[in-house]
Amino acid sequence: MIFEYHAEFNKRSGDLQFWTHKNHAIELFKTEMIESRMTYIHENPVRAEMVEKPEDYLYSSARNYSGLKGLIDVDYW
Repeated sequence: MIFEYHAEFNKRSGDLQFWTHKNHAIELFKTEMIESRMTYIHENPVRAEMVEKPEDYLYSSARNYSGLKGLIDVDYW
């Protein structure tokens, strides 16, 4: 099983590894950086061809930023 295989190479895993440990955390210290990361995240459902526009994805804060009602209230950046 593939989850067992990947768990062999990671000491933090038990017998199975489901999530990847290849994140690349970066500090968002400039407004431009924050905005570019938000745009990237908002565009993910579009790239996955789930929706035509970011604000069409029900679970995205892109709805709030485009003036539509989202599922949760958003503190705007």
